[in-house]
Amino acid sequence: MSVLICGSLAFDNIMVFQDRFKHHILPDKIHILNVSFLVPELRREFGGCAGNIAYNLKLLGGAPLIMGTVGTDFAPYAAWLARHGIDTRCITTVDGSLTAQAFITTDLDDNQITAFHPGAMNHSARNKVADAGAVELAIVAPDGRDGMLTHARQLADAGIPFIFDPGQGMPMFDGDDLKAFIDLATWVTVNDYESELMQERTGLSPEAIAERVKACIVTRGGEGSQIYTREGRIDIPAAKPASLTDPTGCGDAYRAGLLYGLVQGLPWETTGRIASLCGAIKIAHSGTQNHHYTRDEFAARYRAEFGAPLAW
Repeated sequence: MSVLICGSLAFDNIMVFQDRFKHHILPDKIHILNVSFLVPELRREFGGCAGNIAYNLKLLGGAPLIMGTVGTDFAPYAAWLARHGIDTRCITTVDGSLTAQAFITTDLDDNQITAFHPGAMNHSARNKVADAGAVELAIVAPDGRDGMLTHARQLADAGIPFIFDPGQGMPMFDGDDLKAFIDLATWVTVNDYESELMQERTGLSPEAIAERVKACIVTRGGEGSQIYTREGRIDIPAAKPASLTDPTGCGDAYRAGLLYGLVQGLPWETTGRIASLCGAIKIAHSGTQNHHYTRDEFAARYRAEFGAPLAW
C-alpha cells in the first residue's frame, strides 16, 4: 500500500548575489529601503515538503502518494514526478492560482533574503484523505494551516497512523493547536530548534510528548538525532556527508527515511540510521531533488557508515 504524503509542493527560485547585502543597505535609511540586486545566477528547483519527501521515499523503494494543491503552472513539476514514478493522483490544481513559490537571494556571506508566495497551498484543505483510498501510513508535513488541521483530523478518524511534522509551519499554531496535533498523531518529528519552540508553547518536553505518541524524533544536524519512546531515548549517529553543499531539504530526506523504516517495521536503531544517511546524501547536492542512488548503492553506503549490513 501507499504512504500518503500531505504537504506543500513548491518551486524554489534560488539566486546568488555576487556581493554582500551590507554594502548596499544603509542602516540609517532602512525606513525608506529601496534596493535592487543583480543576480547573474538563478536556479529553479522543484521543492516543497511533500515533493521532497516523496522523491526521497521513492529512491528508497517506497510507494509515496502525494496529497497537495498546486497552480496552473505546475506542468513541469508534474512531468518530473511522473518521470520518477511518483503517484500524483491526489494532487489538485487550483484554477486562478500559482503553485507555491519561494524566491531566495543569497549573498557572499550566506545571508538570505526570502519571499514566499503560498499560492495554491492555501487551498490544501480541499483535498480529502478519503480520496487517497487504502494507505498504510501518512505524514502531515508543512502545508496550508487549514489543510494541516483537516488532514490530521481525517487521518485520525480513519485510523491511519501518521507522523506530525510541523516544520516551518510551526509559527501558524499556538500551544493548544500543537497539543491537538500531538494527541491525534502516532509519531512527532521536529528539529532541535522546533523542539524547544514546541516545549515553550505546549510545556511538553520530548520525553513528555513520547508519553502521548509512539515516538518523538528530534534531529540535531551534524550531531545526529534522538528518538524518544516510552522505553527511553535512542541516540542515532550522524552519517558523514561527502560535502556540506546545501542543507535545504535534508530534513525532508530524513523524514522519508523514517517513513520507510516504519512501513518496513524496522527497529528504531535501523530506521534512524536510514533516515540519517538519507539526510547526509542530500546535503552533498544542491537543490532538494537532484541526488540519485540505487538501493544497492544505499545499502553499501549504510554498511560503510555504520559497520553493519542493512537488512531491508
